[in-house]
Amino acid sequence: MGSDRAFDLEAHRGGRALLPENTLPAFANALALGVDTLELDVGITADGEVIVSHERGLNPDLARDAGGAYIGPPGTPFIKLRLAEVRAYDVGQIRPDSSYARQFPDQQAVPGTRIPTLAELFALVRKSGNTRVRFNIETKIDPNHPDETLDPQGFVAKLLALIEAEGFSDRVMIQSFDWRTLRLVQQQAPKIPTVYLTLQRGAAPTIAIDKATGWTAGFSPADHGGSLPRTIKAAGGAIWSPYFGDVSEALVTEAHELGLRVVVWTVNKRDDMARMIELGVDGIISDRPDLLRQIAGEKGLAVPAGTPVVP
Repeated sequence: MGSDRAFDLEAHRGGRALLPENTLPAFANALALGVDTLELDVGITADGEVIVSHERGLNPDLARDAGGAYIGPPGTPFIKLRLAEVRAYDVGQIRPDSSYARQFPDQQAVPGTRIPTLAELFALVRKSGNTRVRFNIETKIDPNHPDETLDPQGFVAKLLALIEAEGFSDRVMIQSFDWRTLRLVQQQAPKIPTVYLTLQRGAAPTIAIDKATGWTAGFSPADHGGSLPRTIKAAGGAIWSPYFGDVSEALVTEAHELGLRVVVWTVNKRDDMARMIELGVDGIISDRPDLLRQIAGEKGLAVPAGTPVVP
């Protein structure tokens, strides 16, 4: 696999094809299935609580009010809501008529589910007795929308303080598309691996080969021979996490030669999973951890045992 470490099977947002994303029921299901890493996203509320959510605010495709009505777009940023206000919303069922619902038609709804805190997720893992599973925690900061979150320094300070207080510093990785937060983690908690997320294609790429972007903390691949792996190595990263459609065997090899691990996102189809494993990636982030376990097993990779727990 280009490394002496085992393959990393990651449940994206807890495995959102199966259960509501970034919720305790989803993470409990992933623990019961058996995964190496729980992949998740975090934000900070107005009263300084670290919560688990992919969006920077309430998601109109997920959040229902006390009357059962889905909220209208755009959702209020969490930095403008206290934890008690965030808790008022039910995020256990996708809006039925949304494109999100069409993307994951088999997701099991769990009405009444609330947005959890990161501390509650740590408590769930303790309850499961799983002393091995890791956490890949994404800082949901967008440099183009600075008013919707704490600044990078404040965000990282809150996150690292909680991880340290909960005693999970040796079991976390911090990932981000906003490399400013990763640089701060490297300075303040150098033993925590940083995961450099990249997207090169589509309507909103975060990285360009010929220049720095608002996402890359001043780093430009043009200063490193047009090489993304070399740029991430220069920035101090431990892991490169590209969109799986952006990688090639040559890039995986280059990253490995630099000592970087490569963990691709988000791979949900059988053939793509098999192809990525054959390319030699070190890990895969998937909405279908159940299918990924199956494919990894077929490829002769070790898969972790499950640890059932009730959320």
